[in-house]
Amino acid sequence: MAHFSLLNLPTFNEPRGSLTVMEDALPFKVVRTYWIYGADGQTRGGHRHTHTRQALIAINGNISIFMNDGITRETIELNHPGQCLLVEPKDWHTMTFGPGSILLVMSSHSYDRSEYIDTPYE
Repeated sequence: MAHFSLLNLPTFNEPRGSLTVMEDALPFKVVRTYWIYGADGQTRGGHRHTHTRQALIAINGNISIFMNDGITRETIELNHPGQCLLVEPKDWHTMTFGPGSILLVMSSHSYDRSEYIDTPYE
C-alpha cells in the first residue's frame, strides 16, 4: 500500500472511448492548471512547497514520481490517465518523464516562487 495518496478517478469505458471525471475528486480548489510535455528522459521538480497542494495526472505515457515527506521515500509510477497523485506541501518530489509523456498538474495556489523549498530532506 502506498504511503502517498493515489486516487483512482471515476472512469467510464465504452467502445467509443473512455471518460475520466475530476468533478469533486480533489480535496482542494484548483487555482492553477498546467501541463508539462516534451521532457522525454528529463527529471523536473526537485522541490517542495510551504502551502501549495498539487494533483498530478499522467495524461500520456509513463512518469516516475519520487516522493519524500521527510519520513517515507517512495517512487510512484503514473501511467494511466485515471490515476491522480496528490502532492502535499511537505512532499519533496521529482518527476522523470518517459517518451511522449504529458503531465497535467493542478495546484491549490497561484505560482509564487518564494514559497518553493529547494532544499531536500536529509
